[in-house]
Amino acid sequence: MDWGFVHKAWDKWASFGVGSSGQPLKAAILINYDPTGPSRLLSTIVEQVGIKVNPIELSQFIDFIKCDKLHTESFIIGTNQYVVTSIHESWFCARCMNTSKPAGEGAIVMQTATFILVALYDGSIGSASRAMFAVDQFVWQLNRRNL
Repeated sequence: MDWGFVHKAWDKWASFGVGSSGQPLKAAILINYDPTGPSRLLSTIVEQVGIKVNPIELSQFIDFIKCDKLHTESFIIGTNQYVVTSIHESWFCARCMNTSKPAGEGAIVMQTATFILVALYDGSIGSASRAMFAVDQFVWQLNRRNL
């Protein structure tokens, strides 16, 4: 694992796409995840910006993915509860069920060989498109290194 590359790529990507007003994403979390590894191997938060997720929340979210509950249950990130709206080969989208924002909030969750990227955004269709583009840029960098 080339941790130096991962951290450098994250810092560059997050500084241009996550956090401040006008950016496509309001928060992002990079989780170390190996679905083929032994069950005692715990997933850990590698990087996060714009949100603080505790280990219990992370564990519940990873169980949601491992147990393939995408079709039947919702998941929680921070104070928000999300329901999955579309599922694709290595990623899925979700909408926040308890938002107070008129345009809503959403999440894009994308999996690579060794990571899960959770990206959160405010807004609807246009915002989702911008968020997906930002997520795809970072994941493309990871995939180039087979990470």
